[in-house]
Amino acid sequence: MKKLSAILLLLPLFVTAQKKTDPATFAKTITTDDLKKHLYIVASKEMEGRETATPGQKKAAAYIESQFKSLGLIPGNNGDYQMHYGVYQDSLLGASVEVNGKMFELDKDFALNVGQTNTSTYRFSEIVFVGNGVVDSMHDDYKGLDVRGKAVLMLAGQQQPGRGGFGNQFARIDAAQKNGAVAVLVISGNFPRSIRTNPKGNMYVNAFQRVVRPNQFQVSEKIAQAIMGDDYANAKTGQIPPKTYSAELALSFNKTTTNLQSSNVIGVLEGSDLKDEYVFVTAHYDHLGKRDTVIYYGADDDGSGTVGVLEIAEAFVKAKLAGKGPRRSMVFMTVSGEEKGLWGSAYYSNHPIFPLEKTTVDLNIDMIGRVDTSRHNGDTSNYVYVVGDDKISTDLKLISEATNKKYTRMELDYKFNDPKDPQRIYFRSDHYNFADKGVPIIFYYDGMLRGDYHRPTDTPNKINYNLLAKRAQLVFYTAWEMANRNDMLKRDLKLEVPPRGF
Repeated sequence: MKKLSAILLLLPLFVTAQKKTDPATFAKTITTDDLKKHLYIVASKEMEGRETATPGQKKAAAYIESQFKSLGLIPGNNGDYQMHYGVYQDSLLGASVEVNGKMFELDKDFALNVGQTNTSTYRFSEIVFVGNGVVDSMHDDYKGLDVRGKAVLMLAGQQQPGRGGFGNQFARIDAAQKNGAVAVLVISGNFPRSIRTNPKGNMYVNAFQRVVRPNQFQVSEKIAQAIMGDDYANAKTGQIPPKTYSAELALSFNKTTTNLQSSNVIGVLEGSDLKDEYVFVTAHYDHLGKRDTVIYYGADDDGSGTVGVLEIAEAFVKAKLAGKGPRRSMVFMTVSGEEKGLWGSAYYSNHPIFPLEKTTVDLNIDMIGRVDTSRHNGDTSNYVYVVGDDKISTDLKLISEATNKKYTRMELDYKFNDPKDPQRIYFRSDHYNFADKGVPIIFYYDGMLRGDYHRPTDTPNKINYNLLAKRAQLVFYTAWEMANRNDMLKRDLKLEVPPRGF
């Protein structure tokens, strides 16, 4: 009787504990009102489109950090909420082309890529015309020519008839370099240019290159004629073979490089008995910034994912305050640089703060606030595209679908799950840098690649907040399962990466 009485006394506590483990209580804290409140700030005019390494991006990072702090999340980078990485940008100071004493004008007679050109001054007395400058298994435009230490002049590729397969521009520049050329002039008919050279080059993160290519100038037909004389008219038709020309050619380029900085924002909710294992929930908070005075707000891309992370983090915090915190540690990370080339997530995956081998999954959210207007099957008010759940772990898809069936009952659409999909969606958001390191991932996505995508009209008033909330709740439920199951996900599948142009 005493034993039975003890069990009966413990039963209410057991039932109460069981009720507290139901994540639905905490999923309900992910509300349309809260998502809207956050998004109207993240995608506001004040954030100026959140372009990486700009004041707008830094304002957005500060806002996300303030939210992580208010939730009581632990700073994720050794006492700092932000994980900084270097970004570089070149600015043109001057450029000139001179042939036989005649000066030519930038944009009227020549152009260049500021980021791909190095500060230098060259003076050549010989310039080698190399036709299309192609070296392949069928042909070698450098055969019999000595271009070591010289400038080469080549056609744009499509100008010489009767030849196909010119390869890409980098291949032709590499062929010039392998043959010893130190500068390349590519003849173009697109002068004078209607779009002037941007004095500021594109931002980049790889300041130190394995291969520094020769400086490349796009030059007008006037410059080609100044070097080749009457031969140029026949060169366009393929009637002039490669040959060396005597001319006084001066090429000058000067730029300065500015060291900028961007950051990922990381907040951690420590787990209990499995706290040395990690569940990541990620989104990118950067967007395209502004062009002149036009702001690209990026409400769906990826303000929606960013505010989803904030609300999911809050739901987990409330669970922990109720005594039902996750077993594994939760890492909430918003990254920058996605629009530039997945920079922030690449930096993290190459400099992980938490061991990747102990990271059971990355649940990445990139655009979950709109409806794909090209989707005509199923219920467009209750779907999400799911990408990558079957690529690395045989566990993940089963768990994802069972979780959805139990809680949210959304239509999980696998349209973009094939790596051979022409849009290459699997490779276009931050989850890929985790997958590339062997971490199982799921990418949640609304498929909205038309209409307002990458336009100034991607604004908060166009978001479907009910659908945004439900999708965020699905991610929460899936993260809950990942955080509390006994075992980490198996890593028993090999990631297959198809070549481009499949």
